[in-house]
Amino acid sequence: MRPDTAVILSAGLGTRMRPLTLTTPKPLLQLEGRPILAHTLDRLRKTGVKNIIVNAHHLADQIARFLQAYPGVVLSVEDELLETGGAITAMRAKNLLPEKPFFVINGDAFWVDGPSGALDRLAAAFLPAKTDALLLLARAAGAVAETGPGDFLWPRDGGLKRRGERDVAPYLYAGVQIVTAKLFADAPPPPFSMNLLWDRALAAGRLDAIVHDGLWFHLSTPDDLARANAVLDAREVGNTT
Repeated sequence: MRPDTAVILSAGLGTRMRPLTLTTPKPLLQLEGRPILAHTLDRLRKTGVKNIIVNAHHLADQIARFLQAYPGVVLSVEDELLETGGAITAMRAKNLLPEKPFFVINGDAFWVDGPSGALDRLAAAFLPAKTDALLLLARAAGAVAETGPGDFLWPRDGGLKRRGERDVAPYLYAGVQIVTAKLFADAPPPPFSMNLLWDRALAAGRLDAIVHDGLWFHLSTPDDLARANAVLDAREVGNTT
């Protein structure tokens, strides 16, 4: 099942990216000469996604002006931060989202596709009868930037596992997923993180993932952004779209 709807989560404050985000929302920071958000919108359009919802809070007026160049993209402004899970719950309450599966992409997500597109690979691997959320993971060892201790373990003889407090995990959430409406059943009122819903799905055996087969950029700090631009300017990774 190929989703025809996507949410781009763009409401965060981007505190680790300061001072750049004091005057510019993180999704509008320049990467390869264009706002990060522009890359994501173009990817979704090329993948055939017709319905796109972008949420905003921090410097929302700038995101609103930017989206004027993208007719049909819906802006959902949050008066207060709802966090990742709460934002989608609020969109569902406004009837902005379908009951069928849809993409959720972080506003700062940026990657270079491998042999096939990451969004296409997610859509091909997603099995809604068995899975409530399918995550795109990146290998920490191949990420562009400092990534910390990682997010997930995936033993060869077992299923996906959360990193323990003292673990160093080889996989990171790459900021891209497909989810179903079932994931949000009995969700708490906002604000709350998607992590809560992932943990519930993981306990029920309904969280799965694929590993990105291209290059992934972790964009958390100004140094991360500068490093990513340097790599892309050097054309070390080829075309990004």
